[in-house]
Amino acid sequence: MTHTPSPTSTAPTTTPGAGSPGPATGTAPSAAPAPPAPAGATTPARTPLAAPGTVLVLGGTGKTGRRVAARLRDRGVDVRIGSRSATPAFAWESPSTWDAALSGVDAVYVCFVPDLAVPGAADVVRAFVARAEAAGVRRLVLLSGRGEDGAEECERLVLASRIPATVVRAAWFDQNFSEYYLVDGVLAGEVVLPAGDVLEPFVDADDIADVAVAALTEDGHAGELYEVTGPRLLTFGQAVAEIGAATGRAIAYVEVPVADYAAAMTEAGASDDEVWLLTYLFTTVLDGRNSTVTDGVRRALGRPPRDFAEFARDAAAAGAWDAVAVG
Repeated sequence: MTHTPSPTSTAPTTTPGAGSPGPATGTAPSAAPAPPAPAGATTPARTPLAAPGTVLVLGGTGKTGRRVAARLRDRGVDVRIGSRSATPAFAWESPSTWDAALSGVDAVYVCFVPDLAVPGAADVVRAFVARAEAAGVRRLVLLSGRGEDGAEECERLVLASRIPATVVRAAWFDQNFSEYYLVDGVLAGEVVLPAGDVLEPFVDADDIADVAVAALTEDGHAGELYEVTGPRLLTFGQAVAEIGAATGRAIAYVEVPVADYAAAMTEAGASDDEVWLLTYLFTTVLDGRNSTVTDGVRRALGRPPRDFAEFARDAAAAGAWDAVAVG
């Protein structure tokens, strides 16, 4: 899932009658592991492009975009950030900004905001791809989300364009717990969500960035759809338990009805569009349809994906959850 609305401090820390705490600290309950790689499975040898050219990174200050930009710069690639504050500026809702951002660009990392699932996203992406074709862009990498009908429509139109393209279809980000809207709950010692016991193969944003950069700088990725997940299935409660174990603190998972969570968002000032998106994600995308692990990271990179426990240990060691608890 590429984006979720940011209900910072909008979810109730307690909701009477809405659920019970999930696992706290200690060892997380057993979770389904990824199947082993097929016997004899190999990743095709790929050659770095001699001249990747200039890469436009849309959403270049976000969770995946800033990682993509940093990795490209480390490889000596010229990077142009696509954001409202950049020069030239870029905004999805202002097509008049697109041409200047695309001028002289060889490749684009496409991260659509707020989410490819929102109504009308396909029309915007279609129009952007047409501008990219006209600008002479030679490679596109689209960040997509698992289980979203609107996202899959965008995938099809990007892969059908005249530009060699790659799709990175991602599961729920690990970093939603450390860099985005769930961090406040972790700091408060209580993560409140309407996610139930659905199993999710949380994926690390570093893996997403590695796959995207490979597609932007190597041959052999055009036309590929890499569905990227972590190596294990976890419930949200189990994920919270692993963070508790990594931090040495008691952190509860509290399940609430989606209607109560949406009402809390509205009360806190979230827009109708944000509330709609959250309701869609929690009632449709998190219905079990994504409760499988995939081999996308291994196919793209020739290595296994990063485990959630490793993410939690590293984030804790880096101080991601060291701030004074809120609430």
